[in-house]
Amino acid sequence: MNFEPETYMTTDDSSGLIIVAVDGYSSSGKSTMAKALARNVGYRYIDSGAMYRAVTLYALRNNMISSDRSVDTTRVAADLDQIRIDFILTSDGQHTTLNGEDVEKEIRSMHVSNHVSPIAAIPAVRHALVARQQQFGREKGIVMDGRDIGTTVFPDAELKIFVNASAETRAQRRFQELMAKGAEVNYEEVLANVVHRDHIDETREESPLRKADDAIVLDNSCMTEDEQNRWMLDRFNETISRRG
Repeated sequence: MNFEPETYMTTDDSSGLIIVAVDGYSSSGKSTMAKALARNVGYRYIDSGAMYRAVTLYALRNNMISSDRSVDTTRVAADLDQIRIDFILTSDGQHTTLNGEDVEKEIRSMHVSNHVSPIAAIPAVRHALVARQQQFGREKGIVMDGRDIGTTVFPDAELKIFVNASAETRAQRRFQELMAKGAEVNYEEVLANVVHRDHIDETREESPLRKADDAIVLDNSCMTEDEQNRWMLDRFNETISRRG
């Protein structure tokens, strides 16, 4: 990933397209909502979290993470130029590719989830992926979700959403999702992973998880998927209307 982060600034865009930045805690449902919004308004969806998961998978495959979860950050940083991440559309939705291989299923495993936060905290990894994410947004018309989209990647995004729910609610959602996919997990393991990731995301030195000052907060603990999608679409339409 041979990219240099740029200072992102919005400019007048006669096409009327905007950037929607959706940030929030792990398993808060932000990806599901971001995908639905992109589909409803005809925008491209970019899952920034999948990009960090793909780097994590690469590190695991190449023995850069030890059994105690310590990471050889020097080796990870040195290999970033060997890592190519992109997205493809398949019959069942958008999938993530790592060096041309479809790794969508593998990057969603608990094995990857248990190691992604230390990888995402490496400054060299964040710099490389932020630059790649900014390339995706050059022509606008995207919905991107993650941890630092509204604060670091696109600080001038026209619409910023920050999603949250209790750790227990998020763990239950993640547990049900994994069970539906046939994964052998228990709720306590998933909850511990959610709490651990929250701590690392909030306390890392490089682009910690936080709400942008101008982001709209959505606590979706008690909302159905349809209610969340309607809320997101309403915020999008309001933003477009204000732009004239």
